[in-house]
Amino acid sequence: MKSLHVKKGDRVKVIAGKDKGTIGEIIAVDIANQRVTVEGVNIVKRHLRDQATATGQQTKGGIISSEAPIHVSNVQLVIGTGKDAQTTRVGYKRVEVTKRRPDGSEYTTTRSVRIARKTGEEI
Repeated sequence: MKSLHVKKGDRVKVIAGKDKGTIGEIIAVDIANQRVTVEGVNIVKRHLRDQATATGQQTKGGIISSEAPIHVSNVQLVIGTGKDAQTTRVGYKRVEVTKRRPDGSEYTTTRSVRIARKTGEEI
């Protein structure tokens, strides 16, 4: 299965849709459907009725507001904080790492890391 250019915990800016321009943190990722849930973006209201729990207690219903997922193509990664914050595309680079086998011997191999296209630094 392919991976996405963003992952849980990344700060992103919404670049399309009704919440365009909003910056938030990714709280959930659905790789199969290519959707992400961003904090404070795409708020929907759900009507829930009162329900009984397994112990016999009642949980209160009502109108609940929560975030709904948006497509991953509608968000762009944000690097930096405050006034230094800027959006960037995501690139990938192979770096050499040393790994250890269960018997204790070491070997070198490569690993893919995400880099910010604008600054060239590792994310």
